[in-house]
Amino acid sequence: MALKSCSGAAGSNTRRISYCFIAMFLLGLPVARPQSNETMYVNITDIKLLVEETFLFQLVQVGEYNTTLNVSAQIQHPDIVQFFPPVVTVPGSARPNASALRTHDICAYGRSPGHSDVTFNVTPTGFVSLQNVFLRVTVMHSQHIYVLSYIMGWIYFAAWSVSFYMQIYINFRRKSVVGLNFDFLALNIMGFTMYSLFNCGLYFSQAIQAEYFSRHPRSHNPVQLNDVFFSLHAAFATLVTITQCFIYERENQRVSNVGRAILGAFVGVIVVTASLGAAHKLAWLDFLYYCSYIKLCITLIKYVPQAYMNYKRKSTVGWSIGNIFLDFTGGFLSILQMTLNAYNYNDWISFFGDATKFGLGAFSLAFDIFFMLQHYVFYRHADAKKYDLEAKA
Repeated sequence: MALKSCSGAAGSNTRRISYCFIAMFLLGLPVARPQSNETMYVNITDIKLLVEETFLFQLVQVGEYNTTLNVSAQIQHPDIVQFFPPVVTVPGSARPNASALRTHDICAYGRSPGHSDVTFNVTPTGFVSLQNVFLRVTVMHSQHIYVLSYIMGWIYFAAWSVSFYMQIYINFRRKSVVGLNFDFLALNIMGFTMYSLFNCGLYFSQAIQAEYFSRHPRSHNPVQLNDVFFSLHAAFATLVTITQCFIYERENQRVSNVGRAILGAFVGVIVVTASLGAAHKLAWLDFLYYCSYIKLCITLIKYVPQAYMNYKRKSTVGWSIGNIFLDFTGGFLSILQMTLNAYNYNDWISFFGDATKFGLGAFSLAFDIFFMLQHYVFYRHADAKKYDLEAKA
């Protein structure tokens, strides 16, 4: 009987609520209901501030509600940043205006260096969705270190870009590519082609960008315009150097069988993954990731053939030491920039956690130092004799 009584009461209440909704609809009164589109957002998505500095931003409200809403910030790392007020109260209105625009000031206060994501919750639920509303807050020690890091980025970008022309110049001056290892060139053009595919795909393709942001909705595009320019320029400069190999003296130099086998394996991976992408069995974003993995592998091995060739010839003639100095400068500044950023943002976890970037940088620096030792210590006298013979010829 109790169940029947509750059921009857529930049915009576349901009918009364239905009558109320019908009456409100007929009278043209707004009904509080879940919003299909977001009607709240923040006017900025990235905030950079110093420790003990404040930054004012706004929570923008589009439309009014007939009930009071409380919007609270969910801060990933409360020890890094703090918001005032922590909860924004959005007052309800007896006559909601769907086109009204309201702003609510929020002050961000930097407590300690680091990075923190911020999302927002609203209560009561069901009136507005804030699922895609978020902030990225970066708190840093010093603005001067930030500027210095930015300048370093452009310096090592320039050093790496110019380094390719040192080899092109020495080939032109000697009218010979003897001493330049063809395996190194073949691996280099493959690597920079893969790097260009990755950068151009993520930078220019809206479909691939959408796929990336669906997996990482609160992330930036990792590829910037300077990345696209550098990879395309590097591929172009390497092609110029390869063209010189067909024009100038090269003796009996060619790509080794081992080099061809390695390149064949990489091409096989590209053909298989591209075919899977065309058949919709593999996402094109994952295809680009495979391209980037090939580039990383090539960076690890591409200097080995040249170092071994110098060892066999007991000479570095034909191999540009200027290229090595600029590559060393770029690599050193890159790691120094990572160190400054880790200190400025107190982000040593990402510094040591990004083993790929740090490891590749350190590996390249080690090879640069080894090439310098070959040029100035191990084969210094042999190089001097060969230069004298070339000058006499």
